[in-house]
Amino acid sequence: MNGGTMDGGGAGLTFGWPWALLALVVVPLVVVWYVRQLRARAARRAALAAQGLVATARPSTWRRRVPAGLFLLALLLLVAGLARPEASIPEPRREGTVVLAFDVSGSMAATDLTPTRLDAAKAAATQFVERQPASVRIAVVAFGATGVVTQEPTADRASAVAAIDRLAPQGGTALGGGLQTALGAIVGRQVVVPSGRGGGPEPTGPDLGYHGSAAVVLLTDGENTAEPDPLQVADIASTAGVKVYPIGLGSPGGTVLQIDGFQVATRLDEPLLREIADRTDGRYFAAADPAALSAVYDAVELEWTTEDRRVELTALVAVAGALLLGIGAALSLAWTGRVV
Repeated sequence: MNGGTMDGGGAGLTFGWPWALLALVVVPLVVVWYVRQLRARAARRAALAAQGLVATARPSTWRRRVPAGLFLLALLLLVAGLARPEASIPEPRREGTVVLAFDVSGSMAATDLTPTRLDAAKAAATQFVERQPASVRIAVVAFGATGVVTQEPTADRASAVAAIDRLAPQGGTALGGGLQTALGAIVGRQVVVPSGRGGGPEPTGPDLGYHGSAAVVLLTDGENTAEPDPLQVADIASTAGVKVYPIGLGSPGGTVLQIDGFQVATRLDEPLLREIADRTDGRYFAAADPAALSAVYDAVELEWTTEDRRVELTALVAVAGALLLGIGAALSLAWTGRVV
């Protein structure tokens, strides 16, 4: 509980125990005691000098005043430290929302990434979640034939990881639907995409506001088999300030996998994913292997902000006081042969 505040240029100095500042009344008492000691010492020396027992007292010099000044300042700091001083320190931090949008279509079971495309993506995404500071919220979206939010934006890392672990490949690929659902997770409401194909001179779509500290990491092989058009949704994301980072899972040469007894050819559609990145000012990454996929997550750009953090200065003030006390004692010994 802060019982007292001293404002200085916006960086508030407060005291956890302001009543302890009452101990400052000791300082003038110490000054009075010290002055009396000096006068008594001077009187004794003058009496001895009159008897010819010692030399006449030399006038006071700055060397006598410096140690005394250091002692006084040290005492002030030590007493102030008793009041537990605190200050507001601006602390930079990354904050925002990252939506991990997973393609969970049947093609994500392909083994051109070890052990599968989806498993490689899940492993890297889990590492990403665990590396993020508490100020970054994580959401998880899964899209196959449709998109669904499996985890709303949260700072709870265990919940985000659990949502990733539950993902399994199934169905077709609605790439645009996945982007649409990811935008909805960011803005907190359903995003309706107008009918018609994107790619015109001006992006079209609903007004979602501006979300410059939000990003979508799109983990997919890029094969789109349903509406809406992913490029049109990318344009809408761009108008909302949301960057999309597509991660291409698989190989451009493709592979063949068995789905329900049928052989299905699947390959990475890099041109589409690059276009999505370009339209949203994001970056496209080709995840050739799990190690490369893991490194992608460090490139996600979020805004840096500053937040005032209360820091107790008791230890710092005490150390400064003790240091001044030591310096004063050392100088006094060197110049006068005594501490006080």
